[in-house]
Amino acid sequence: MKHRYFSLLLACCGTLALPLRAPAQQTAPPANAPVQTARTELPLTDRDSEVHVQALPADSTVVLLVGREHPLSSRTDFSFQQYGPDLHLRQETPLKVATEFSFVRMCAEGTTVYALFASRHTTGRLFVAAYNGHLGQTRSQQFDTKLSREVVELKALDGRLFATVVLQDQLHVTALLLDVATGQMQYLPSVYENVPTQLTFVADAATRRAEYVLSQTNGRKSRLLLKQLTDKGQLVSSEFVQAESERSLITAQVTPPQDTTARLLMGTYSLRDPTYAQGLFATDLSRPAPGVVGAAKAPLRFYDFLHLKHFFDYLKPTKQARLRRRVERRLARSVSPMRWHYRLLLHELLPQREGGYVLVAEVYLPHYRYGNYGTYYGSPFGTYGNQYNSSGYGYGGSGSGYSPGGYSPYGSNRAFDGYQTTHALVCGFDRKGNLIWDNIFVVENLRRTELEEAVRLQSLPDGRLVLAYLDENKLRYKVVNRGESAPNDLHVPISTGTGPAEQSLERATDTDQYDLLPWYGGRFVALGYQHVRVSRGPDREVFFMNTVVFQ
Repeated sequence: MKHRYFSLLLACCGTLALPLRAPAQQTAPPANAPVQTARTELPLTDRDSEVHVQALPADSTVVLLVGREHPLSSRTDFSFQQYGPDLHLRQETPLKVATEFSFVRMCAEGTTVYALFASRHTTGRLFVAAYNGHLGQTRSQQFDTKLSREVVELKALDGRLFATVVLQDQLHVTALLLDVATGQMQYLPSVYENVPTQLTFVADAATRRAEYVLSQTNGRKSRLLLKQLTDKGQLVSSEFVQAESERSLITAQVTPPQDTTARLLMGTYSLRDPTYAQGLFATDLSRPAPGVVGAAKAPLRFYDFLHLKHFFDYLKPTKQARLRRRVERRLARSVSPMRWHYRLLLHELLPQREGGYVLVAEVYLPHYRYGNYGTYYGSPFGTYGNQYNSSGYGYGGSGSGYSPGGYSPYGSNRAFDGYQTTHALVCGFDRKGNLIWDNIFVVENLRRTELEEAVRLQSLPDGRLVLAYLDENKLRYKVVNRGESAPNDLHVPISTGTGPAEQSLERATDTDQYDLLPWYGGRFVALGYQHVRVSRGPDREVFFMNTVVFQ
């Protein structure tokens, strides 16, 4: 899970839990609209402090890391705040952080939250704090890694942190193991790849295993390398997965190690050009049962985007019809299939209660600005695909990204301006890796500067799925029931709290630095900071958290 930066200065240590009321003159909500059951506001008077948020499904709490900057010095006072399911503040625990460190990333394991900071002055110097909400205690360690330049992924496993880092030479990516309890650290030589590469990573405390999926390419064709490690970083197994045909495997997600009944690998593949995705692939990596003679390795199954039922639903009907006719003409002439130029960011696989897994992938395009000549988004149909390649390096998986910029042959007029998401693909697979159904969520106004997850996924008790994200003051969502068609334009406004009953209704303006985090039981936490306009009273500048419940 990823966490946004919120710049604010709290006027007081407490929070304001408010009843929710919808804005005036609101149209009737959709039949399956979510309910916003609670809201907390943190008053602010300036934007020189920070808030980082971690939702904890394990105990239905939300933990905030709040930094308050002193007005007359460069010192920042940090503290962990824990909120219950009703978003009322339970406790606040101070955290001492030296002035040389700035926040980088946060992750959680169970009910323990880890916050990682990096030195502004000394390359490779890290500071890690672990917060246990049940005990109301923190412990911390400083690490001098010397070689690490940037942390692009962070996950916890059995009290240790696995950090994916780019080294100082900016030519290699590797894994760093940090033991917060003992202060010991080590680089993991079994995970060491050239930049650019694509990397995904899953970890499981029950089996004490971590598994990396690394992409390797020679410029013409790419393959995947799977490496399984213990919680102490020792290599357990290593295997290659590659296609024997002209197809290349770009990136993939593997099922979590705790699922011992199935071991699936699902991801994207390309045709000849290893940069762009042509479709999805899936395979069963399970080993034959002991004593089975002559058992063949499960084949790779490929699913071209054209053969998915809903993938091109994001196009207007007329454009989709033209595309289909173009493909039919190519098939009639027996020429090579169309090559797509799509980029996909894969989410971690989501297990389903009836068995099988759901794969979610965000389809995005790099967005550029050319001085006074407008903008360019790239082309999924191949017209300018190779010419306008992204200058960033993307590490797939659960939202990690590294974009160092890079050399541009088009001079200073060409500026990278973020990643634009067109739609999110969601597919259901059985426990053998067979595609059962597919669907999409068409999005709008969704651009981010880093390559990280923007569309959030949550399971409902009846097996349906919710895909959602915040668009300023709106929560846009789609409820997915397997492959059934459903509206893509549903949205509800983010409700604001009100004061005394005699006050007029309020409305939020200038919502910024917003995000949506999956929580528990069909719940999300919507958050950000807002200017709340009040017609019969003073306006408010607040950092807010809203509970959003789908039923």
